[in-house]
Amino acid sequence: MGFLKPKIPAPPPPPPAPPALPPATKEAAYVDPLTGEDTTAAEQAAIKLKKKKKGYTETIMTSTQGDTSTPDIYKKTLLGA
Repeated sequence: MGFLKPKIPAPPPPPPAPPALPPATKEAAYVDPLTGEDTTAAEQAAIKLKKKKKGYTETIMTSTQGDTSTPDIYKKTLLGA
């Protein structure tokens, strides 16, 4: 009885083509897919390093002497509270 069998599902669509990779050498120039400008791997590495350094220094809240504020050292006890 052929009408009682389930229908065969459609095959999945083919995977998309892989994106173009930048060259393996640091000196070879290529077009950056995000900005569309000519760049090299060395320039991109320098930009990333600059961003990391900037982000790190902006999060430091104390000086080289450490936290100079006075801490709250008073604690309540159960006996006289």
